[in-house]
Amino acid sequence: MSIEKRPFGTTRIGEAVDSYVLTNAKGASVTILSYAGSISRIQVPDKHGVLGDVVPGSDDSLTHFEDSPHFGALVGRVANRIAKGQFELDGQAYQIPVNNGVNSLHGGPEGYSRRVWQVEPHHSTHGPALKLSIDDPAGHMGYPGHVEVRVIYTWSDSNVLRIEYRATTDAATPINLTNHVYFNLKDGGKTDIRSHILRLDADAYTPVDDTLIPTGEIRSVEGTPFDFRQPKPVGAEIDEAGGYDHNFVLKSDNPEFEPEAGYNQNFVLRSPGRLSLAAMVEEAATGRTLECWTDEPGVQFYTGNFLDGKLKGRDGGVYEKQHAFCLETQHFPDSVNHDHFPSTILRPGEVFESTTEYRFGVSAG
Repeated sequence: MSIEKRPFGTTRIGEAVDSYVLTNAKGASVTILSYAGSISRIQVPDKHGVLGDVVPGSDDSLTHFEDSPHFGALVGRVANRIAKGQFELDGQAYQIPVNNGVNSLHGGPEGYSRRVWQVEPHHSTHGPALKLSIDDPAGHMGYPGHVEVRVIYTWSDSNVLRIEYRATTDAATPINLTNHVYFNLKDGGKTDIRSHILRLDADAYTPVDDTLIPTGEIRSVEGTPFDFRQPKPVGAEIDEAGGYDHNFVLKSDNPEFEPEAGYNQNFVLRSPGRLSLAAMVEEAATGRTLECWTDEPGVQFYTGNFLDGKLKGRDGGVYEKQHAFCLETQHFPDSVNHDHFPSTILRPGEVFESTTEYRFGVSAG
């Protein structure tokens, strides 16, 4: 096991950025930047034992990440969208910057995915690890409360990338943290992901309006292009869905939970660290597989609909539409404006904690 620190350039405002290569005992590796905590490379074996990249990225261009749509980045203070950048909390109205049409996306234009994090490498009992931290002052991007965030990445010998999130605040504020890593198990983004086979452990999803804000409905996936309860190719009904950029409501792992009046699905926050399988992906040509485990109530499945070929990748390639997918574990989008969604409000004395694992493997077939 090893951790190798390397310089990775300077941001446009003059901040030095480093990369950290975490290599496990089997030679598989994950590379993480101090800029945005970005996962810039994951090299795992295919069915022949050959290591290959499974995420889009760049080996030497920080500009690539500054200009990217959050490639591999930690996002917050509130991941996903807030309608019109507006919410009310404890009787006070807030307006935060809009940066995605009429809505606020991923914490605003200077959210966590556009900042340099403090990084502390260490070797855990499970493998090489990094502790990343950021201090988010009250009023930054219009949010109330001084928030301190810590994220731990651990890369195990079994090719599991574990991400542990923790946040505290001195005043009530919305918090919704996730990682926006893009995957392509075949070639890291050189070709489309339509043939990847996906299963999502979700009976319902949250429909959205034309600006991708949830309508508030929690709708069954039955009979829709959003039904991935049985494995099927990502591209099987992607055109009927208009591309996927939707929050899926994960099944509860609590057999004693009974939905409150008005809920039409059995969802509930899991206990921190109590992980359940949210999604499984398989790519036939390489035999690579990916399992996503989490204690979050939702996962945003996104198929790179806004990739447009402008970003150059490794080996001179470009990232075109639907050349990668995301599985962003999270609370639901715009939860702060929907009382019947799982709450994203963190208050003084409370601790936000969440864990997600991306488990890489090779199919038996």
